[in-house]
Amino acid sequence: MAIRPLRHSKMPPPKILFIILLILVPICVIGIFTHGQKISYLFRPLWDHPPPAFTRLPHYYAENVSMGQLCRLHGWSLRSQPRLVYDGIIFSNELDILEVRWRELYPYITKFVILEANTTFTGIPKPLFFASNRARFAFAEEKIVHDVFPGQIATRGSHEDPFALESKQRVAMNGLLQIAGITNGDVLIMSDADEIPSPHTIKLLQWCDGVPPVMHLELRHYMYSFEFPVDYSSWRATIHIYGPQTRYRHSRQTDYLFSDAGWHCSFCFRLIQEFVFKMTAYSHADRVKRKDFLNYPRIQKLICKGDDLFDMLPEEYTFKELIKKMGPIPRSASAVHLPAYLIENADKLRFLLPGGCLRPQV
Repeated sequence: MAIRPLRHSKMPPPKILFIILLILVPICVIGIFTHGQKISYLFRPLWDHPPPAFTRLPHYYAENVSMGQLCRLHGWSLRSQPRLVYDGIIFSNELDILEVRWRELYPYITKFVILEANTTFTGIPKPLFFASNRARFAFAEEKIVHDVFPGQIATRGSHEDPFALESKQRVAMNGLLQIAGITNGDVLIMSDADEIPSPHTIKLLQWCDGVPPVMHLELRHYMYSFEFPVDYSSWRATIHIYGPQTRYRHSRQTDYLFSDAGWHCSFCFRLIQEFVFKMTAYSHADRVKRKDFLNYPRIQKLICKGDDLFDMLPEEYTFKELIKKMGPIPRSASAVHLPAYLIENADKLRFLLPGGCLRPQV
């Protein structure tokens, strides 16, 4: 019986392997460069872990319930006099949402402390939006303490860290708060302009003794307007009972999280050009990967869909949450439990309410 010789599998010639590699490697490099953020966020549950869980403090509130009862429900006691309240914000260009914030909180605030810079966090010279529109806020003039932070202009070829510039501005806020007259025992709100505590949250902190000296505020997070509720993931806003160690920050400072304490409306602008300004100005400006991201019709389309301006995946720590939040934000028709000033002025602020997604360009 003849023995058949073994057939050796044909290996591709070295030239073909080289050509394949020559094609695949650049494609992979370009893909990673172009979609690196998406790839990173897609596999985030594999390489990252969530921060330690907060201790969630229940929040009790209903209309016409006495402040004494509300304090007791939280395990606190009623004060004989309310605390003074200082609202400290770093300001960029959020004029409409600033007016909603200040109109909503005006009866409870001792001083509105506002610091704006003459450059963006990315080192681009910018107008002093608040200073040039101050007349719009004449209703609060006697409570306003405003100053200008001398920013740092980025030079050609420089790579300034926007988070470092942001941090310097927040440090400068400590001095402005002292000028405003804050003293130990006063309430200090540390938040961005679009992170708005509810009035009943502020009243509790004014009138109750036994409040933790530092609490993060759990805010209902919205995108583009109050038509697109995202979730309750916003936590960076904080309330402090001011003391010698208090420092103005926008990062985690305690394990306490006060539940359902207000609203956070991100990118809630009236004009398309305001969206473009923020996209190129804030600390995450590196998310603008292509020039067409700033295309006005593209931005308008995404606003009305509730989709991501930067073509990014959700920043989640589990695949379950990642999959759940992929795609556009579900639209809501509810305008209940929103800032009272917004509802009272619905015609003027229609762009912030359900059905108002169309924006003028300038």
